[in-house]
Amino acid sequence: MPGKHVGVRARVSSSNLLAVKKALEEATPGCSVSQEGDELILEGHLNGGSAKELNRSLLSAMRRVEKRTRLRAEWTMEEGTVERYFDYVLKKTTDVSSNIARS
Repeated sequence: MPGKHVGVRARVSSSNLLAVKKALEEATPGCSVSQEGDELILEGHLNGGSAKELNRSLLSAMRRVEKRTRLRAEWTMEEGTVERYFDYVLKKTTDVSSNIARS
């Protein structure tokens, strides 16, 4: 998928983690998916038009397998903007480049 290079860190909870993990691995080639307790942890980089578009496609892919799936994701754009989502809803946008301490 052409577009921006976006970093992702996410926590996924579901009533069927095994099926959701398989769907998550297929939807995010090259990303690491591990299990921590009763959640899946996703870390890596994806290419897409926007964080919103990537978040929506990722959650939709998992919900096709199991409707009771929750996604808490943090998407980091190349220019330093971080967008945090809960399921399909954008909760917070932060400009990381303005938070860097100056020497």
